[in-house]
Amino acid sequence: MRVDIREETREDQSSIHRLLAEAFGRENEAGLVDKLRNSPAYIPELSLVALVDGSIAGHILFTKNRIINEDGSQFESLSLAPLAVGATFQKKGVGKQLIGAGLTRAKVLGYSSVLVLGHEHYYQKFGFLPADTWHIVPPFKVPRNVFMALELSPQSLRHISGTVIFPKEFDQV
Repeated sequence: MRVDIREETREDQSSIHRLLAEAFGRENEAGLVDKLRNSPAYIPELSLVALVDGSIAGHILFTKNRIINEDGSQFESLSLAPLAVGATFQKKGVGKQLIGAGLTRAKVLGYSSVLVLGHEHYYQKFGFLPADTWHIVPPFKVPRNVFMALELSPQSLRHISGTVIFPKEFDQV
């Protein structure tokens, strides 16, 4: 199965909305992506679709977030959320290809780290580790093993710690 990955276009947006609503079984994540497109956190180059035979099989979005430490210093990072693959294409490597392409693009664009809230065994395959490895914590309670970070550049999180501040649009999920 050939998978092509590219930036989303305006014409893709309704298909992405349907894909997200179907994949998550609710409208929350689809609505989140719709709102994030109008947010300063949105990075068009990091909203990617996976195409199989010209149809959208998956979508991934990376947006800007901030890490604020105890002295008030702020550091920019990325959030990987959401990632969705259509039911027909799950367990066929589509998600893996989307993540790989997204991480590569994020690094090329000069971003140095990515945070994700997700399944520990899945994201560990890409090098994600518990974010508290670097004393980075979410603004809400979750098990430590599901809130993870990845350094896109070696040692990029070495001197960074603090609480993550997600774009306000995430508050609605």
